[in-house]
Amino acid sequence: MNSESSQSLSKTTKNILNQYGIKLNKNLGQNYLIDRNKRDQIVNFGNLSKNDVVLEIGTGIGTLTIELAKRAGKVIAIEQDSNIARILSERLKKEKIDNVELINDDALNVDFPKFNKIISNLPYQISSPITFKFLNYDFDLAILMYQKEFARRMNGSVGTKDYSRLSAMLYFKCDVEMLTDVSSESFIPKPKIDSTVVKLTPKENKISKEDFKIYSNFTKALFQHRNKKIRNALIDSRHVICNLDKKEMKEKINNIEDDTLNEYLKMRVIAIKPEEILFLSKELNLILNG
Repeated sequence: MNSESSQSLSKTTKNILNQYGIKLNKNLGQNYLIDRNKRDQIVNFGNLSKNDVVLEIGTGIGTLTIELAKRAGKVIAIEQDSNIARILSERLKKEKIDNVELINDDALNVDFPKFNKIISNLPYQISSPITFKFLNYDFDLAILMYQKEFARRMNGSVGTKDYSRLSAMLYFKCDVEMLTDVSSESFIPKPKIDSTVVKLTPKENKISKEDFKIYSNFTKALFQHRNKKIRNALIDSRHVICNLDKKEMKEKINNIEDDTLNEYLKMRVIAIKPEEILFLSKELNLILNG
C-alpha cells in the first residue's frame, strides 16, 4: 500500500476520525480499510449497476459506502456505532448522496430490507453469525472481507483442521471463491493478521428449506464437539436437535437397528461429509422427533 492515492485515503480517514474525536476499538472489529486500490478492487468485484441494491454491514465512516452508492441504485448501510453512523450521515449529506438507507442498529438483530448483492468489510467479531444469517436470504452474490484464517474455514475440506460448521453450512448454499488477500497494513488500527476477500455465489436449490433447517441444527450440534464420535456429540448437544433428556436420547440411539446409521454414529465428526450429515440428520430427526 505505497501508492499516493492510498496514502491520501489513509490521511482522509485519520482526519475525519480526529475531527470527531473518534477512537477506534479493534476489539469491536473497527478496523477501517485505508487502501484505495483494494477498496476499488472490492467494489469492482461486485460488478454493480443501477439495478442493484447493495447491503453493506459495518459501514464505518463510508469508505466503501460512498463508492458503492456511486455505482449501485441503492445501498442499505447498517452501522451499529451511533457516533460513526452520525459521521457517515453527515458525509453523505455533504457529498449530496441520497441513495443510501442508513440503519443505525445491530445487523444481527434487524431484518434486512430487500437487496440483491452484499458487499462488506465485515466486523470480524460477527463474521460467523452474520454469514449464517446471510444464508437465510436470497441474493445474487456477496463480496465479503474476512480474517484470512476464517476465510480458509469457509472452504475447509473434510478431515482437515479447517473443516467446520461454517464449511459444512456453506457447502449446500454457496460456491466460495477466494478473490484476493489484503495485508494488515491496509487498515487502521492494524489488525494482527491479514484478511481475504471472498465471493459467495448462491447455488441452485440443492436442498429444501425444511431439510436445510434440520441439517443446520444437526450441523451445529455436531461441530460443537468436532473431535468426538458422532453418537457422543449428538448426545452432548441434544438440546439443539430435540427435546429429549440424556437418558431418553441414549435409549433412542441405542435402539437404532439400521446398520448404516450405526456405522455413522461411530465416526468422528470431522470425518463425515456434508452429504452424509444431510442423510444422517433427516433419518435421525425422524427417530428423535418423530
